[in-house]
Amino acid sequence: MDLKDVIQRIGYFRNRANLSARALSLDIDKNPAYITKLEAGEFEPSMQVVLDIIETCGTTPEEFFYENVNSYKLDKENLQIIEKLNESKKTALKELLK
Repeated sequence: MDLKDVIQRIGYFRNRANLSARALSLDIDKNPAYITKLEAGEFEPSMQVVLDIIETCGTTPEEFFYENVNSYKLDKENLQIIEKLNESKKTALKELLK
């Protein structure tokens, strides 16, 4: 994931959390225009700022950085189901999916 992807994800999760750029800026103790400038690509955020944004938007680093954010919840639910299966059922599922 490159910087452009990170900035796009910030906008995606900010909108999903129903936060304006100004509100998010203030929530993370930044200048009111901080997120607007960040999303415009005027500068690169620190990892701490990205983590603060993730927390404020009500998500997790795992979901934020997940390759396909649109399938994150479904993939996580499927994995939780698979983890509960015994070895023979996991093997049978593997064969079925091939």
